[in-house]
Amino acid sequence: MRISWKIEKKRGNLRPVLTYAVTLEDCERALATPPLSITSLIPEPPESWQEHCWPGQHERAAQAGRDALPCYQLAIPSHKGRHGSQSLRLPWREDNSYPEVEASFRLLREAFERELRRAGASGPMQEENSLELGRAALHEVAPAIIGRRFLEAVGPAPAPLPAGKS
Repeated sequence: MRISWKIEKKRGNLRPVLTYAVTLEDCERALATPPLSITSLIPEPPESWQEHCWPGQHERAAQAGRDALPCYQLAIPSHKGRHGSQSLRLPWREDNSYPEVEASFRLLREAFERELRRAGASGPMQEENSLELGRAALHEVAPAIIGRRFLEAVGPAPAPLPAGKS
């Protein structure tokens, strides 16, 4: 599995955008891993649909540090999808520092590794078997089978004599 990401921000009061992609390797897909999502450490800014955040608004307001923001969900596609990608709008920060992004992707990788180990622990198997007639049943039917075979070996039974002739 490969997780790649980039954060892009334009000059000014525009919020940065985090874009990430997850690519599963064929060997991981072969284990039929389920889709996976975690709650990241990446805060979702208020009104995240807005591409801008003006001074004094939302995360740039004086009380913004006191209010806990909800965090984004990060996801890995199921084994049926090789690629998954998503774009998230990050909160505006004066220093453009987002250490929680890499930390969150590390958490996502660890969660996927647990799922991969669990799937890999379910080993392959192939079972073939057969049953034969039990000894007791064979002893019961053997005399009739052997008698029939003897009669078939002797040949066809002679035609019955007409009535009254010996």
